[in-house]
Amino acid sequence: MTVQITRLELTPEDLRREASRTKDAAAGRRMLAIALVLEGHRRGVAARHSAMDGQTLPDRAHRYNAEGIAGLFNRPHGGGRPRKLTAAQEAAIAGWVRAGPDPERDGVVRWRLIDLGKRIVDEFDVPLHERSVGKLVHRLGFRHISVRPRHPQADASAQEAHKKRMARPVRKRFLQSDLNSLRQRIRPVGMARAKMEIRAFRSS
Repeated sequence: MTVQITRLELTPEDLRREASRTKDAAAGRRMLAIALVLEGHRRGVAARHSAMDGQTLPDRAHRYNAEGIAGLFNRPHGGGRPRKLTAAQEAAIAGWVRAGPDPERDGVVRWRLIDLGKRIVDEFDVPLHERSVGKLVHRLGFRHISVRPRHPQADASAQEAHKKRMARPVRKRFLQSDLNSLRQRIRPVGMARAKMEIRAFRSS
Protein backbone atom coordinates (compact mmCIF):
# COMPACT_ATOMS: atom_id res chain seq x y z
CA MET A 1 0.00 0.00 0.00
CA THR A 2 1.45 3.33 -1.12
CA VAL A 3 1.25 6.28 1.25
CA GLN A 4 0.21 9.43 -0.59
CA ILE A 5 0.45 12.88 0.95
CA THR A 6 -1.96 15.30 -0.69
CA ARG A 7 -1.42 18.14 1.77
CA LEU A 8 1.65 19.99 0.52
CA GLU A 9 1.64 23.38 2.25
CA LEU A 10 4.42 22.20 4.58
CA THR A 11 7.75 21.03 3.24
CA PRO A 12 9.83 18.26 4.84
CA GLU A 13 12.00 20.97 6.43
CA ASP A 14 8.91 22.62 7.91
CA LEU A 15 7.74 19.28 9.38
CA ARG A 16 11.16 18.64 10.90
CA ARG A 17 11.15 22.12 12.40
CA GLU A 18 7.72 21.53 13.95
CA ALA A 19 8.87 18.14 15.24
CA SER A 20 11.79 19.76 17.05
CA ARG A 21 9.48 22.30 18.66
CA THR A 22 6.72 20.04 19.90
CA LYS A 23 6.78 18.44 23.36
CA ASP A 24 4.70 15.47 22.17
CA ALA A 25 7.25 12.82 21.24
CA ALA A 26 4.71 10.63 19.42
CA ALA A 27 3.47 13.52 17.29
CA GLY A 28 7.09 14.50 16.55
CA ARG A 29 7.86 11.01 15.23
CA ARG A 30 4.79 11.15 12.99
CA MET A 31 5.92 14.49 11.56
CA LEU A 32 9.32 13.03 10.76
CA ALA A 33 7.69 10.04 9.08
CA ILE A 34 5.53 12.32 6.90
CA ALA A 35 8.64 14.31 6.03
CA LEU A 36 10.41 11.13 4.85
CA VAL A 37 7.39 10.16 2.75
CA LEU A 38 7.38 13.61 1.13
CA GLU A 39 11.05 13.10 0.25
CA GLY A 40 10.15 9.90 -1.62
CA HIS A 41 11.08 7.21 0.92
CA ARG A 42 9.07 4.01 1.00
CA ARG A 43 6.50 3.43 3.71
CA GLY A 44 8.50 0.74 5.49
CA VAL A 45 11.65 2.86 5.57
CA ALA A 46 9.79 5.94 6.84
CA ALA A 47 8.01 3.92 9.51
CA ARG A 48 11.21 2.16 10.64
CA HIS A 49 13.22 5.38 10.91
CA SER A 50 10.40 6.98 12.91
CA ALA A 51 9.84 4.00 15.27
CA MET A 52 6.32 3.46 13.93
CA ASP A 53 4.32 0.47 12.86
CA GLY A 54 3.88 -0.09 9.14
CA GLN A 55 0.10 0.13 9.36
CA THR A 56 0.08 3.13 11.69
CA LEU A 57 1.83 5.36 9.15
CA PRO A 58 -0.95 5.16 6.50
CA ASP A 59 -3.56 5.90 9.14
CA ARG A 60 -1.67 8.98 10.28
CA ALA A 61 -1.10 10.02 6.69
CA HIS A 62 -4.86 10.01 6.09
CA ARG A 63 -5.41 12.16 9.17
CA TYR A 64 -2.62 14.52 8.11
CA ASN A 65 -4.23 14.92 4.69
CA ALA A 66 -7.57 15.74 6.33
CA GLU A 67 -6.52 17.82 9.35
CA GLY A 68 -2.93 18.88 8.83
CA ILE A 69 -0.46 18.77 11.73
CA ALA A 70 -3.36 18.63 14.20
CA GLY A 71 -4.19 15.17 12.85
CA LEU A 72 -0.80 13.87 14.00
CA PHE A 73 -1.59 14.51 17.68
CA ASN A 74 -3.63 12.14 19.81
CA ARG A 75 -7.19 13.27 20.20
CA PRO A 76 -8.29 14.11 23.77
CA HIS A 77 -10.13 11.38 25.58
CA GLY A 78 -13.86 11.86 25.81
CA GLY A 79 -13.89 11.06 29.53
CA GLY A 80 -16.19 8.06 29.26
CA ARG A 81 -19.91 7.97 29.78
CA PRO A 82 -21.43 10.86 31.72
CA ARG A 83 -22.50 10.15 35.26
CA LYS A 84 -26.16 9.43 35.86
CA LEU A 85 -26.26 11.48 39.07
CA THR A 86 -25.42 15.14 39.42
CA ALA A 87 -23.04 16.49 42.04
CA ALA A 88 -25.98 17.75 44.12
CA GLN A 89 -27.64 14.33 44.03
CA GLU A 90 -24.41 12.61 45.08
CA ALA A 91 -24.07 15.07 47.95
CA ALA A 92 -27.61 14.22 49.05
CA ILE A 93 -26.78 10.49 48.95
CA ALA A 94 -23.70 11.13 51.11
CA GLY A 95 -25.99 12.84 53.62
CA TRP A 96 -28.29 9.82 53.68
CA VAL A 97 -25.38 7.51 54.40
CA ARG A 98 -24.12 9.72 57.24
CA ALA A 99 -27.55 10.12 58.83
CA GLY A 100 -28.55 6.49 58.42
CA PRO A 101 -31.89 5.17 57.19
CA ASP A 102 -35.28 6.07 58.58
CA PRO A 103 -36.89 2.81 59.76
CA GLU A 104 -40.39 4.05 59.04
CA ARG A 105 -39.66 5.36 55.57
CA ASP A 106 -36.87 3.03 54.42
CA GLY A 107 -37.92 -0.09 56.31
CA VAL A 108 -34.37 -0.90 57.47
CA VAL A 109 -32.20 0.02 60.43
CA ARG A 110 -28.89 0.12 58.55
CA TRP A 111 -28.05 0.74 54.92
CA ARG A 112 -27.42 -2.04 52.46
CA LEU A 113 -26.50 -1.34 48.88
CA ILE A 114 -29.80 -2.68 47.60
CA ASP A 115 -31.75 -0.50 50.05
CA LEU A 116 -29.73 2.57 49.11
CA GLY A 117 -30.41 1.82 45.44
CA LYS A 118 -34.16 1.76 46.10
CA ARG A 119 -33.94 5.12 47.85
CA ILE A 120 -32.06 6.57 44.87
CA VAL A 121 -34.79 5.35 42.52
CA ASP A 122 -37.53 6.77 44.73
CA GLU A 123 -35.87 10.17 45.10
CA PHE A 124 -34.17 10.72 41.74
CA ASP A 125 -35.75 8.12 39.42
CA VAL A 126 -32.27 6.85 38.50
CA PRO A 127 -31.93 3.05 38.56
CA LEU A 128 -28.46 1.82 39.53
CA HIS A 129 -27.11 -1.69 39.79
CA GLU A 130 -26.06 -2.78 43.27
CA ARG A 131 -22.44 -2.85 42.13
CA SER A 132 -22.75 0.71 40.79
CA VAL A 133 -24.17 1.82 44.14
CA GLY A 134 -21.16 0.26 45.86
CA LYS A 135 -18.74 2.12 43.57
CA LEU A 136 -20.63 5.35 44.21
CA VAL A 137 -20.48 4.93 47.98
CA HIS A 138 -16.77 4.09 47.77
CA ARG A 139 -16.11 7.17 45.62
CA LEU A 140 -17.95 9.33 48.15
CA GLY A 141 -15.44 8.24 50.79
CA PHE A 142 -17.42 5.61 52.70
CA ARG A 143 -16.25 2.11 53.56
CA HIS A 144 -18.16 -1.06 54.36
CA ILE A 145 -18.16 -1.75 58.10
CA SER A 146 -19.75 -4.94 59.40
CA VAL A 147 -21.40 -4.41 62.78
CA ARG A 148 -20.68 -7.05 65.39
CA PRO A 149 -23.87 -8.93 66.24
CA ARG A 150 -25.34 -8.27 69.69
CA HIS A 151 -27.35 -10.78 71.67
CA PRO A 152 -30.80 -9.40 72.58
CA GLN A 153 -30.45 -10.60 76.20
CA ALA A 154 -26.91 -9.31 76.72
CA ASP A 155 -26.31 -7.55 80.04
CA ALA A 156 -24.58 -4.27 79.26
CA SER A 157 -23.64 -3.59 82.90
CA ALA A 158 -22.04 -7.03 83.28
CA GLN A 159 -20.06 -6.53 80.07
CA GLU A 160 -18.83 -3.15 81.26
CA ALA A 161 -17.77 -4.59 84.63
CA HIS A 162 -15.92 -7.37 82.83
CA LYS A 163 -14.05 -4.83 80.68
CA LYS A 164 -13.00 -2.86 83.77
CA ARG A 165 -11.85 -6.00 85.56
CA MET A 166 -9.79 -7.12 82.58
CA ALA A 167 -8.28 -3.66 82.27
CA ARG A 168 -6.60 -3.87 85.70
CA PRO A 169 -2.79 -4.04 85.53
CA VAL A 170 -1.31 -7.48 86.08
CA ARG A 171 1.21 -7.74 88.91
CA LYS A 172 4.68 -8.29 87.54
CA ARG A 173 6.00 -10.00 90.69
CA PHE A 174 4.53 -12.51 93.07
CA LEU A 175 4.21 -11.58 96.72
CA GLN A 176 6.32 -13.46 99.25
CA SER A 177 3.23 -15.18 100.62
CA ASP A 178 2.42 -16.46 97.15
CA LEU A 179 5.93 -17.86 96.79
CA ASN A 180 5.73 -19.62 100.15
CA SER A 181 2.41 -21.20 99.27
CA LEU A 182 3.83 -22.38 95.97
CA ARG A 183 6.85 -23.90 97.71
CA GLN A 184 4.61 -25.82 100.06
CA ARG A 185 2.49 -27.14 97.23
CA ILE A 186 5.34 -28.05 94.87
CA ARG A 187 7.93 -30.39 96.42
CA PRO A 188 10.79 -32.14 94.69
CA VAL A 189 10.12 -35.79 93.94
CA GLY A 190 13.45 -36.88 95.46
CA MET A 191 12.71 -35.21 98.81
CA ALA A 192 9.31 -36.85 99.12
CA ARG A 193 10.79 -40.27 98.31
CA ALA A 194 13.60 -39.80 100.91
CA LYS A 195 11.06 -38.92 103.62
CA MET A 196 9.07 -42.06 102.81
CA GLU A 197 12.22 -44.20 103.16
CA ILE A 198 13.09 -42.60 106.55
CA ARG A 199 9.57 -43.28 107.83
CA ALA A 200 9.79 -46.90 106.71
CA PHE A 201 13.19 -47.35 108.44
CA ARG A 202 11.95 -45.92 111.71
CA SER A 203 8.83 -48.09 111.72
CA SER A 204 10.95 -51.19 111.18
